Amino acid sequence: MTRTRVAAIIAFTVLACGLAWLVSLPLWLGDGLAEPIVGVLLPVMMLTPALAALVITFTMRIPAPGERVRFLGLWPLRPARRVVWLVVAGWLAPPLLVGLSILIAAAFGFIRLDPTFAGFAAEVAKLVPEGTPMPPIELLVFSQIAMIPVGALVNSVVAFGEELGWRGWLVPALRPLGTWPTLLISGVIWGLWHSPVILLGYNFGRTDITGVLFMIGGCVAWGILLGWLRLRSASIWPAVLAHGALNAAGGLVILVAASQPDLALAGPLGVAGWIVAAVVIVILALTGQFRHQPELAGAPGRLLSAPRGDRHPAAP
Repeated sequence: MTRTRVAAIIAFTVLACGLAWLVSLPLWLGDGLAEPIVGVLLPVMMLTPALAALVITFTMRIPAPGERVRFLGLWPLRPARRVVWLVVAGWLAPPLLVGLSILIAAAFGFIRLDPTFAGFAAEVAKLVPEGTPMPPIELLVFSQIAMIPVGALVNSVVAFGEELGWRGWLVPALRPLGTWPTLLISGVIWGLWHSPVILLGYNFGRTDITGVLFMIGGCVAWGILLGWLRLRSASIWPAVLAHGALNAAGGLVILVAASQPDLALAGPLGVAGWIVAAVVIVILALTGQFRHQPELAGAPGRLLSAPRGDRHPAAP
């Protein structure tokens, strides 16, 4: 790591987090997550890492002109077959992992499963006027699950703002430190970036430091998987689809829980999700998947930021 790149990483982190606080300021000055504008501000906040990445790219010239599209993992998509398969994995695997986390949560007693979906029916009833005709709750649940792949594509549009910053710019910028420091540090920064809304009770319903710590844990766990997709494909697109799929499937536990669950334990970003992610990470590590980080279309290393001594030929 050169001094210039360390300065750039610090500047990127401060700018991304500072912009997130700025965007969420109306929530802090108003009624928090009850503010009607929250549905607009949250997607805008997701764009702040991309804005920070672009500002640092063009002001500090990291990466240099001519290397930027490749450095950020936007293009070219080579080796094409590997990128396509990892895009499909990113699209379809997170909902399956979220489903496994629900089973883990039930096994550990974090939630009680309700095959009648009465808990979800009670939540739906709070959202509609009394006496409104409703379809069978089973149909609602099925439709929610069936729409997850479509929701993943829709969510990927706003997830791109985060991924361009975290896995597009930050991961290759940290890459000279080595694979594991890169994945861990980027995950911690990603978790801290959520602080403005986590401290308002978003996701975990905790308005103190414990909520931030749970978010850091979830972002490190999932960030390793998203980072692996980035490094294994040398492209951000698999991570973009995976991020969108994770967001789309995040509410699955609400459908099947008998009562409102503690998402710090039972949610995909909570303890149950950490366990599932850890198992997948161990499997990937034992099968050598973190060692296979291919060159991208003839680039001089695994990624443009990889140190010379850490370069390897493209994996088959």
